[in-house]
Amino acid sequence: MDRDHDAQLTSAEMAGLWGQYINDTAARSVLAHFLMTVEDSQVRLVLELAFSSCKNHIEFLQGFFEQATFPIPVGFSKKDVNLQAPRLFSDLFYLSYLKNMSILGMTASTLAIGLAARSDVVSFHKKVLADAVKLHKAAKEVMMEKGVYVRPPYISTPDEVDFATKQSFLGKLWGDQRPLTTVEMTHLFLNIETNVVGKQMMVAFTQVAKRKKVKEFLVRGKEIAEKHVNIFSQIQLDDDIPATMSWDTAVTDSTVPTFSDKLIMFHVTAMIAAGIGNYGTAISVSPRKDIGIKYSRLLMEISLYAEDGANIMIDHGWLEKPPHAPDRNQLVK
Repeated sequence: MDRDHDAQLTSAEMAGLWGQYINDTAARSVLAHFLMTVEDSQVRLVLELAFSSCKNHIEFLQGFFEQATFPIPVGFSKKDVNLQAPRLFSDLFYLSYLKNMSILGMTASTLAIGLAARSDVVSFHKKVLADAVKLHKAAKEVMMEKGVYVRPPYISTPDEVDFATKQSFLGKLWGDQRPLTTVEMTHLFLNIETNVVGKQMMVAFTQVAKRKKVKEFLVRGKEIAEKHVNIFSQIQLDDDIPATMSWDTAVTDSTVPTFSDKLIMFHVTAMIAAGIGNYGTAISVSPRKDIGIKYSRLLMEISLYAEDGANIMIDHGWLEKPPHAPDRNQLVK
């Protein structure tokens, strides 16, 4: 037996395993409904791949937690999804959703691998990463075959290597700007795409949410996502780069409660957290001052929005706390 399997879990390992369990139980509930309503056979195969991965991860983690005498998180269950509800999204949305979720999965598992010390924990996250890569490939191939895969913008291939020789490379607060770099274009494309998916989910969730506060929160999120898409698209248009387009991934007119408000709020706040990370990364690799300022302003906006979402979850007892350090002041009392 590998002796490091007996080593106490580090805080980073706890965080990675706990977060994976919560995310997989949420995804399992969402995917279960998608599978009940999907019509296209190719899309069904991709959904089945994603659902199988979630199920395997959950089963492994339940056994791991029991062996480690670690409390199994509550997460989400059958109570959080109405499998008899009519379809809420089109099949094309399912593909777009899976492609974007697989990217988030690859990012999270890569970080977990880098921070884990125990070999069994590393092996698990490597499996999660491999599953995410496989899912991303499958979703992308079906999208390409159906002609709905949206590629990042094309530019001409450079003739030679170039170096910045003037401070103007860093841009100005206003006025004429230097052309966008491919790195800046990449992050603009990613943030437009994720906001489009987020907007579509907000529209759908608003139709089926039960509580007024949740509905109002989702309507506000839809407006924020729409505004951010317009701002990022305008940056591209100002540089004569076609704005990123999105295919019709329609939301149906169903108003039958499909997911619990708890699951809806978790899903939305998780997407906001991912957006905050994306914006922070974009700031770090976008030298142009005007772009950095826009990202910083929008980052503050979604951070405040995320706080309001967390308050709603706390008020309703939906916010499951990650493992945390002992409260030494409370222990003294």
